[in-house]
Amino acid sequence: MAQADIALIGLAVMGQNLVMNMADHGYTVAVYNRTTSVVDEFLGSTKGMSIIGAHSLKELVATIKRPRRVMLLVKAGKPVDDLIDSLIPLLEPGDIIIDGGNSNYQDTIRRTAYVESKGLWFVGTGVSGGEEGARRGPSIMPGGSPAAWPHIKEIFQAIAAKTPKGEPCCDWVGENGAGHYVKMVHNGIEYGDMQLIAECYHLMRDGLGLNNPAMHQVFARWNEGRLDSYLIEITRDILGYHEDGVYTLELILDSAGQKGTGKWTAISAIEQGVPLTLITEAVLARFLSALKDERVQASKVLKGPNATFKGDQDALVRDLEDALYAAKIVSYTQGYMLLRAAAAEYGWNLNYGGIALMWRGGCIIRSRFLGEIKAAYDRDPGLVNLLLDPFFREAVESAQAAWRRVIATAVELGIPVPALMAALAFYDGYRTARLPANLLQAQRDYFGAHTYERVDRPRGEFFHTNWTGRGGTTTSRSYTA
Repeated sequence: MAQADIALIGLAVMGQNLVMNMADHGYTVAVYNRTTSVVDEFLGSTKGMSIIGAHSLKELVATIKRPRRVMLLVKAGKPVDDLIDSLIPLLEPGDIIIDGGNSNYQDTIRRTAYVESKGLWFVGTGVSGGEEGARRGPSIMPGGSPAAWPHIKEIFQAIAAKTPKGEPCCDWVGENGAGHYVKMVHNGIEYGDMQLIAECYHLMRDGLGLNNPAMHQVFARWNEGRLDSYLIEITRDILGYHEDGVYTLELILDSAGQKGTGKWTAISAIEQGVPLTLITEAVLARFLSALKDERVQASKVLKGPNATFKGDQDALVRDLEDALYAAKIVSYTQGYMLLRAAAAEYGWNLNYGGIALMWRGGCIIRSRFLGEIKAAYDRDPGLVNLLLDPFFREAVESAQAAWRRVIATAVELGIPVPALMAALAFYDGYRTARLPANLLQAQRDYFGAHTYERVDRPRGEFFHTNWTGRGGTTTSRSYTA
């Protein structure tokens, strides 16, 4: 007799923790893993919990109550497609397949259409918070077949993280790939936040010569104020961690890895025509860090400024806090610009304040800051850009002088701060009524007859100049604004 409320396939650490989270909340969970010995080991370590083991997909499906809910937590890509194809013959119309991995949203769009064509429902859901989040309460971002949501809502909202007010950090995001897209943008913002923090660390370490205990104190202080967040908190802990008198951070190779979601975010921004400069620089900074051997060789022959900081250290640390906060605002601004563009492209009705609420707890970018984003969209649901909200506009304006001093100091010392600089350049560009793009368009028209619009004529009228007297009146008809 079927008795499981939901099934989960894939018992790596995230899958195991999510299963135990569900069991803690009163749900019976059926589990399966391709290597079936893992199922037996897991059952042995979770005796007394409402977990049912299965050694085949057929056996797994037989244990689930209708409509059957089967969640996949396996490696993104072909393994997901293979499992879907294996499950479809075993399921019935109205059953639900849920992909909880870090899948590309384009794959989720395709899979939703495919699974629905078989009479089933499909959900692609972002799950953020790492191992601890999966066990104690992650941020969950589901999208896909809207008809599936009523059947998974109770479970997902029960196991999700909660805001300080008790609201679940989980709600329906939108159709087909919307859930995985929002998770992708979350990860892109995560890349940006991490790079900004790393740049502040670099400036304090190499620019001010602060040691780990001193930087630990700085981050501890920051975490008690407006920068209060999970990433500031763990940076504080990392800077204070040592074994046998040796700080572990100093032993870690400076070559950053990635799983691709930050790159997907940057690629999507380019496809959507959104200036996602900060997050893109964060991705490129990881690429640069991976050139470790080249950088070591280059450091022996390429020279920078022979300068040392002679100013007020405490004042620069205060400036760094302002700069980090302002750049963080830009990071989220750009992320939300991308969400708006994608929503228009794919027809998603995204709740931007609700997304901030989903990120308020459980996820890697959770922070006090997100409450202000929720408040901004509560004030104006049609807000075009976060920088135009009074709270964020005033916050950036008050931090602007410090932000510029930090970047000037970094340039003078030869310390790279690409994300901080990209954020400021974006801010300066966004607030500039007339950019030099008129020259770019003149150049395009000169060498390729790409035409241009004029400030003294209505938008949508295009002109070409025969700049050399030899070009004639023929145009390329390829102007794209």
